[in-house]
Amino acid sequence: MSRTSDEEGGSPERDEASADEQAQFSALLEDSAEDLYERAPCGYLSTQLDGRIAKVNTTLLDWLGYEPGELVGHKHFSDLLTVGGRLYHETHFAPLLRMQGEISGIALELKAANGARLPVLVTSTVKTSSDGQPLLIRTTVFDARDRRAYETELLRARQQAEEERARLQRLNTTLQKTLLPPALANVPGLDVSAHYHIASTDEVGGDFYDLFPLAAGTWGLFLGDVCGKGAMAAAVTSLARYTLRAAAVYDPDPAAVLDNLNTVLNHEYNGTDPRFCTVVFGLLTPDHDEGGFRVTLASGGHPPALLMRADGTADYLTTPGGQLIGVLPDVDIATTTVRLAPGDTLLLHTDGLTEAHINSDAEDGERYGDDALLDFADALAPTTASDTISAIRDLLDKLGSGVDDDTAVLAIHVPQPPSDEHQ
Repeated sequence: MSRTSDEEGGSPERDEASADEQAQFSALLEDSAEDLYERAPCGYLSTQLDGRIAKVNTTLLDWLGYEPGELVGHKHFSDLLTVGGRLYHETHFAPLLRMQGEISGIALELKAANGARLPVLVTSTVKTSSDGQPLLIRTTVFDARDRRAYETELLRARQQAEEERARLQRLNTTLQKTLLPPALANVPGLDVSAHYHIASTDEVGGDFYDLFPLAAGTWGLFLGDVCGKGAMAAAVTSLARYTLRAAAVYDPDPAAVLDNLNTVLNHEYNGTDPRFCTVVFGLLTPDHDEGGFRVTLASGGHPPALLMRADGTADYLTTPGGQLIGVLPDVDIATTTVRLAPGDTLLLHTDGLTEAHINSDAEDGERYGDDALLDFADALAPTTASDTISAIRDLLDKLGSGVDDDTAVLAIHVPQPPSDEHQ
């Protein structure tokens, strides 16, 4: 069977239609290219080498509110900039463009015909001839109003967050002060000094201390550390402080005082969020026979106290027992008694000092440790309470950000009699 002419080479009508479609498509491409330049989502600007505007697209004209004849051939690119933008253009933008041939992503502000400011991002390139000679400058302008609004909102949110953090820090500082005694009791015959080092103002710590009168001729003292930080730790700290004071009035025996605190904490926090603390409680009584004071101490899992003698020696006081307070319904707490002779100083501290990092840049680096603190005390003895606390504060400052936990220190010193000071 013979093939038709349509099968062999296509009909003349179809060829003519294809040619028309191709011509229309070519015209559409040409029209689209011109329209893309004029109505692009960004501004296009061509300037002579001296900055005089040679061509500008409709998009940029609409943004700025100008007619083409107002800019082309009459104004320079720098004339469209704000005062600060012109200064930057002359001192940085233009020199860098001449040296590099291209500069991109520069944040500037254009000045519209009505005086309004338009934040933009500008990219410029130098078009060169075949032999490398510069011919003109092509500039692309991106509308940065949404970006500026976003940055402004970010800045506002950041300022608001900083203000909120400052408010929270003031609240934490105020709350922390309420957990510490406004002043330590004045004990005749004793030099007493204390310090609380805040590792971070963002959260309330759980360290606490106090020195207060009991029955005639006796005083109670304690220093402790509640587990955790924040509002819950502050609540436990407050409960522990007032329980210790109340229990000491009822029965000042240090073991009985800690036993009472253990009962209260274990009863209040025995659910899914148990709370506990380490604490040392002491009873101070004057030693009328030999001079100085006698201190009876009981410890609930707390670091041992340091005794710095008048003869220049220093050592830790062994406190037997030492179970954490609040963990178990019943605790086994023993007491130890030591005499503070004239010239002796007793230092109580929380573990924020000994667990501080020597190298603050290494989170898991070497800790300061008990041995280093003993060497520190040995070099310091003999000393006074105020000198001890001053030296501890200098040490904490030296450790800097390595101290990542709050630290409380309490020192009591028996001064030498005046007659002994001149011998």
